[in-house]
Amino acid sequence: MRQQRAPRRGASLVEFALVAPVTFFLMIGLLVGGMGIFRYQEVATLAREAARYASVHGTGYASDTGNPAAAPDDGNFSGGTGQCSLVYNNAIAANNVSLDLSQLQYSVTWNTSNRPYHSKIVNGSVIPVTNTVRVTITYQWMPEALLGGITMTSTAETSMCN
Repeated sequence: MRQQRAPRRGASLVEFALVAPVTFFLMIGLLVGGMGIFRYQEVATLAREAARYASVHGTGYASDTGNPAAAPDDGNFSGGTGQCSLVYNNAIAANNVSLDLSQLQYSVTWNTSNRPYHSKIVNGSVIPVTNTVRVTITYQWMPEALLGGITMTSTAETSMCN
């Protein structure tokens, strides 16, 4: 005896219509999320590279450029001229891979000066204390899926070198 089945015309089309948009949005979400992680890793890498460059070239700024070194009392730098533009040009812009530099802001801060050490008197003894430099990079990322802007910030701090 032969069984009669109910016709299932169009069932595959309906199933595809339900599953395809969900699959499409998941794939787009994974792609955009991956690009966001890549961008954040690049911001973090640029902050580390800029801090390393600033720590190595702190007091060498005068010999590198022929200009006097940035004054330690100036504190926080963001963009512009002087030692921070040297850090920007040689560490941030030179190592940039895919970031839009017009959306990037940076600041370079020395805790006391751009020299490797400062002295501290403790119980009548002069003790050398290592200075540090802190670089903060902020990037305004506009995801490719136009989900609104996302601000990414990374800070790197390292000891000054001789």
